[in-house]
Amino acid sequence: MKKHGVAAALAAFIWLAAPIVSNAAAEPTPPAEQEKKEGAETQEKPKPEAKVWTSRHQIRIGGKAVDYEATTGTLLMKDEKDEPIALFGFTAYVRQGQDARTRPIVFAYNGGPGSASAWLHMGILGPRRAVLEDLASNTRGPFKLVDNEYSFLDRADLVLIDPVGTGFSRPVGKAEGKQFWGVDNDIKSVSNFIVRYLGEYRRWASPKFVLGESYGGIRTGGVTYDLLTRHNVALNGIILVSPYLDFVSGTAGLNTDAGDSNFMSTYAATAWYHKALNPQPPELLPFLREVEQWIETVYHPILYKGARATPEERQAALEGLARYTGVSAAYWDAANLRMDENHFLQELMRAQGKTIGRIDSRFAGGMPSRIAETTAFDPYASAVAPAIVATYNAYVRDELNVRSELKYELSAGLYKDWDQSHVQPDTNGQKVPYANVLPDISYAMTMNPKMKVLVQTGYFDLACPYGTVKHAIDHLNVTPELRRNVQLEFYEAGHMMYVHPGSMGKFSEHIKTFIDQNAQ
Repeated sequence: MKKHGVAAALAAFIWLAAPIVSNAAAEPTPPAEQEKKEGAETQEKPKPEAKVWTSRHQIRIGGKAVDYEATTGTLLMKDEKDEPIALFGFTAYVRQGQDARTRPIVFAYNGGPGSASAWLHMGILGPRRAVLEDLASNTRGPFKLVDNEYSFLDRADLVLIDPVGTGFSRPVGKAEGKQFWGVDNDIKSVSNFIVRYLGEYRRWASPKFVLGESYGGIRTGGVTYDLLTRHNVALNGIILVSPYLDFVSGTAGLNTDAGDSNFMSTYAATAWYHKALNPQPPELLPFLREVEQWIETVYHPILYKGARATPEERQAALEGLARYTGVSAAYWDAANLRMDENHFLQELMRAQGKTIGRIDSRFAGGMPSRIAETTAFDPYASAVAPAIVATYNAYVRDELNVRSELKYELSAGLYKDWDQSHVQPDTNGQKVPYANVLPDISYAMTMNPKMKVLVQTGYFDLACPYGTVKHAIDHLNVTPELRRNVQLEFYEAGHMMYVHPGSMGKFSEHIKTFIDQNAQ
């Protein structure tokens, strides 16, 4: 879902058998008993088994019947020594009566790191979707599932992936979570799963696409390059939904000029939406063009100057910050012209006793503590997550017939354990401390010049603001010809623009058209 997890951490249960110590003299073990004991100790543990559940269904998309097969379960992944290391969870939807050699296939996942794919699954991509009321608390059942008229199953098959530690995916054997929980280990494990699936289900000849949301942008950038260089798998296209692509320029509050500048336009959009500006501009898009111009000509330059800025320049910047964000010049002055999103979300409507959503800043919720400097919860996540959890768990068990005692981990809280470092293609094997996959995407586009890129971003997203997305795309190191392979689409919605009623149709059509144009 987003780069900072909000739900409960993944629980690990360790059973310890403690020996009983006695002062009495130990009696010798009879030979027969000793042999039995040694045999039990050397006996191999049962190997983990992958399980899948298959069912057949029909929906109508665009007035036409679509018959499909759903396969939900796990694939057993092994290491180079052929030892089992993970049960990798997935759900695949395959339209019946199609030629697999020409039928496109899309591999999709959410982000986190530590987020399962249920958000995309039940929000927009799957053939069934949860009914979510916009700008409302979807916390009270009964929750409703409907056929998803926005599904692209009429155009392509779909495989929803849950990386290890999320969903039903688990490390097995002697493997530990740390073997998967890091930028590069995650990239490698997801690439390995995709390759394994292509072989297991005979989809090598199919046109191939990968879709990633949020942190899934970093994953997709790395997977695209890794598939090409380590497995010789060339993708037809990648779809980046609200993508997080570069840690430094994609994060505010680190005292970096790019990061702090890139959040500013979404601060302005949020203030506009909540009518916190004086004067209040009548239309969003002309206002944002004005703000973007101000960021480039006034705000970013003064951050770059730092202490060299004159008092007059600083005062002009403070006046602009107050005018465009709805937060007072005094607060911005105390913050030294820089503010991360958590402070902004708490400050914007503090006087009204409200805090703002980070995932979708159109949402507002109560503020338990009016003196807290940063927000303690996300009104969007708390309003939507219960419906997603309930509908997904009911759906896979009641309609897809999954029989598993495992808990489906929607948000596994892996961020704190995540290795953020990354080996970029241009660093001669040296790790950079924080991931930036723009070089990975740039190299993949250069090596595979027919690959196309669709980028989708929302104006009210403060997890991965549209300014960070534009900045990242502008810094791809590709030729002007290759830059034409990138399509950037904007929505008047938040991080999960696909659950916004006014954006669902556009979101779906952009993906369908992208697949149609690039599946040849």
